[in-house]
Amino acid sequence: MELWRQCTHWLIQCRVLPPSHRVTWDGAQVCELAQALRDGVLLCQLLNNLLPHAINLREVNLRPQMSQFLCLKNIRTFLSTCCEKFGLKRSELFEAFDLFDVQDFGKVIYTLSALSWTPIAQNKGIMPFPTEEESVGDEDIYSGLSDQIDDTVEEDEDLYDCVENEEAEGDEIYEDLMRSEPMPMQPKMTEYDKRCCCLREIQQTEEKYTDTLGSIQQHFMKPLQRFLKPQDIEIIFINIEDLLRVHTHFLKEMKEALAAPGAPTLYQVFIKYKERFLVYGRYCSQVESASKHLDRVAAAREDVQMKLEECSQRANNGRFTLRDLLMVPMQRVLKYHLLLQELVKHTQDAVEKESLRLALDAMRDLAQCVNEVKRDNETLRQITNFQLSIENLDQSLAHYGRPKIDGELKITSVERRSKMDRYAFLLDKALLICKRRGDSYDLKDFVNLHSFQVRDDSSGDRENKKWTHMFLLIEDQGAQGYELFFKTRELKKKWMEQFEMAISNIYPENATANGHDFQMFSFEETTSCKACQMLLRGTFYQGYRCHRCRAPAHKECLGRVPLCGRPGQDLSGTMKKDKPHRRAQDKKRNELGLPKMEVCQEYYGLPPPPGAFGPFLRLNPGDIVELTKAEAEQNWWEGPPQDLSVHLWYAGPMERAGAESILNNRSDGTFLVRQRVKDTAEFAISIKYNVEVKHIKIMTAEGLYRITEKKAFRGLTELVEFYQQNSLKDCFKSLDTTLQFPFKEPEKRAISKPPAGSTKYFGTAKARYDFCARDRSELSLKEGDIIKILNKKGQQGWWRGEIYGRVGWFPSNYVEEDYSEYC
Repeated sequence: MELWRQCTHWLIQCRVLPPSHRVTWDGAQVCELAQALRDGVLLCQLLNNLLPHAINLREVNLRPQMSQFLCLKNIRTFLSTCCEKFGLKRSELFEAFDLFDVQDFGKVIYTLSALSWTPIAQNKGIMPFPTEEESVGDEDIYSGLSDQIDDTVEEDEDLYDCVENEEAEGDEIYEDLMRSEPMPMQPKMTEYDKRCCCLREIQQTEEKYTDTLGSIQQHFMKPLQRFLKPQDIEIIFINIEDLLRVHTHFLKEMKEALAAPGAPTLYQVFIKYKERFLVYGRYCSQVESASKHLDRVAAAREDVQMKLEECSQRANNGRFTLRDLLMVPMQRVLKYHLLLQELVKHTQDAVEKESLRLALDAMRDLAQCVNEVKRDNETLRQITNFQLSIENLDQSLAHYGRPKIDGELKITSVERRSKMDRYAFLLDKALLICKRRGDSYDLKDFVNLHSFQVRDDSSGDRENKKWTHMFLLIEDQGAQGYELFFKTRELKKKWMEQFEMAISNIYPENATANGHDFQMFSFEETTSCKACQMLLRGTFYQGYRCHRCRAPAHKECLGRVPLCGRPGQDLSGTMKKDKPHRRAQDKKRNELGLPKMEVCQEYYGLPPPPGAFGPFLRLNPGDIVELTKAEAEQNWWEGPPQDLSVHLWYAGPMERAGAESILNNRSDGTFLVRQRVKDTAEFAISIKYNVEVKHIKIMTAEGLYRITEKKAFRGLTELVEFYQQNSLKDCFKSLDTTLQFPFKEPEKRAISKPPAGSTKYFGTAKARYDFCARDRSELSLKEGDIIKILNKKGQQGWWRGEIYGRVGWFPSNYVEEDYSEYC
């Protein structure tokens, strides 16, 4: 038997490949095995099957979608673990590109063979390979494999069924906790009987869940307060006390509604508590970090480990650890729509059914929002990995949206006409052109896509010749441009689609409808769309905000937002204003006793903090900083920001229009400094001069502030003070003035106020709302579309479907399955 077929058989025995995978079919080719392994996901799972927890799968990207960067990261994790945990020698390992580019797949088979002969693997009782003294040589069939690999192939979803799923593990714990004594089944249950069972399950599971929250507080949180520092308690238990308070009131109102015959007002309770359940956003975004922190603390201190075991024994006779119980809240908030779905199914009264559908929609919307929090955390981790791997990058990539695609290409530019080998990272708002140096990348050019457009050029395409497939990236003014060359026509198409999607995200259809000016935006608070009132999903670039009236909206809803309000009018649609809550949190942090730290090394913004952390805090040796947020696992800690509001010239976050309305009726030389709304780490000066308001962008690079390349300052205050004494004409010839009058100073004169097919599918669904795809993996929907459901096993809250020949993922709460009554 050929060696690669023996390897396939061994992988099946190791429960990595499904027994029915196409690589086992008659006529299967070795390239199909290479395709299955080359993203590194199954290889990492293989090591965990041979040695449980050999790799923390949280550190593996389980859906790399053939991103070269993420696939190579997975492969290198596999290779390093083979050495560290399984004792393989370096000489027995393949190189990462031997697999990803299939440069030497024979060496990959050799490494897996060596792994199969390790004591750890043989202890599993699985026969190693090769099993025959004279295996058929495979060398000839490995040559030319790199030409057979398809970089644009869609993921084989069934292939990942064997990959461990932490969500499934958490679900099992939840089901075990909620389990009750089975009621004797009646011979024949009516719809009314089934409905009563649904109502009983809703109440009983809510009672058990609320008891579980109480148990976490009473049996774990309170006893551990004597053993752990306050900041450890806050990191581990997050806002569990807030959850307990909310659910105590929720359960009380639920019982009152259920006490009435038929529970006709139950739906109102769920709709009312949708907003209060937004506290789950914080919990779900931090529970993974909480579990890691708990593991570290327990591993470092034996007394804490013993106390945890004691607490578990008292709470539930040792059945569930604290780590188990911390996963339960996320499971519970994702169950409400399923419970209501069953209740709607067995409700006969048309009016009650319609009312319950409103509650179901509310809980589905909440579940989708919570699911996206986890996806966005993974996206931010991916961006951080990019950031740490790119040399000479002096700005935070998190300001430029979601990653779209990355990989190797060839490029020519206006300045250099010969083709250069480059590695590119495409995000929503920027293209990073790099040169690969081993495992890191040297930034060569940073292209802000706001001023570029894509144009196809197939004149040089040669079907069987690599690197002839090209399109153009052209600056709007024509001063700068690039020719991007790709290995195959399919790769070119894939990249071009992602470029078009990125530019569509920057300049979406209907961005200026009804007088608005919508731009991509990351909302700090959980926010609802001004048009459809549904939540904006997740925590990172969830939607769009009008820079004039600040109305939030989904991309697909931009054309339906009401007329733009006047500048500064608050149309945020924010469902939870947590400013008072934030102040209370700050007070709580002070009570936690986070330490004061002395600065030992100067820091003025280089390297820049990740975008989600906000602007940098300038530090000088000897400064004392009182921490406001610090987690051991984070490389970035938070201190109180410099209070610029004490300056008479500082206006806070403000757009151009707001500055102009303030300065239009002021004297020449009056100025303000404002924080730019679309990029909170940047500032601008607005100054009245010659009857006009001028705007000057303050550039930040390498931790320095400047308005011209000639002179830089280490602080914003220093920059303003300098130009209060020195004319701006050194920077701008037509602007012969200093910064004279801070806008908060009283005007010396009276001022008048300014005026105010063939694919296998598992049923169909009907789109209830429009949905606009954010990248090529997603599927855009129009209300009324009929979608063939291909898969429900993707990330929670997302299904895969086909419509009009297009295939992609869409949010499941945007469709009604099988035209059903939610059955």
